[in-house]
Amino acid sequence: MANVTIYHNPRCSKSRQTLALLREHDIEPEVVEYLETPPSASRLKSLLKQLGLRAADVIRRKEAPFKELGLSEKLDDDDALIAAMVDHPVLIERPIVVRGRKARLGRPPEKVLELLD
Repeated sequence: MANVTIYHNPRCSKSRQTLALLREHDIEPEVVEYLETPPSASRLKSLLKQLGLRAADVIRRKEAPFKELGLSEKLDDDDALIAAMVDHPVLIERPIVVRGRKARLGRPPEKVLELLD
């Protein structure tokens, strides 16, 4: 099986559930604690392409930086949202699981099982 990576926040219950689900399927992913090691803008763009989503689809709108930076006015500007997520990784929806050229957002955690087929 191709390597699996999870962009993980250990304080997030969905992220913990997704990691546990992968391990239940005998997959020990590379764990990237993205709050400690944020992805670059180019990596975020790549993840979005793999997810088939836009930046507005993976930005956490209830986090303080979203409001403080006025990002509700920039939801059509992927570059502005990506820059905000790089500077404030708490804005990145989690977890994101990557296998090969595909990725899934673990909301709900079972969505990542689509990568295991």
